[in-house]
Amino acid sequence: MTQYLLSVHSVQGEVSAPPSEEQMQQFHKQVGILEAELKSAGAWVFGGRLHEPDTATVVRMSNGAALTTDGPFMESKEHLGGFYIIEVEHLDAALAWASKVTACVMQPIEVRPFYNEAEAEAAWNEAEA
Repeated sequence: MTQYLLSVHSVQGEVSAPPSEEQMQQFHKQVGILEAELKSAGAWVFGGRLHEPDTATVVRMSNGAALTTDGPFMESKEHLGGFYIIEVEHLDAALAWASKVTACVMQPIEVRPFYNEAEAEAAWNEAEA
């Protein structure tokens, strides 16, 4: 089984009418149904929604010391808004779940596999060669 990141992207400044209370309740209900389906299928590993990019803090090394700066790592109009980590047999299964996620949240979904231990070790060894 392979783990995949299903990342939910949002576009800063994308203007739409604010949802009504009823629409928000329906949205939360749909997300709950989707997450319950992921869990009952055994595909659920983890998921979460992120705060807005301006709440981010970046930590990097500078002259041997950790330096922190406020704000997102990159200035961009697109930001990671949330994600799911799922575990499924193959890419087609991950894409099927991504289709359900995008239909539910109405945002683009990027699907990327995680390295398994053997792949990560091989990539590390290749990078050192």
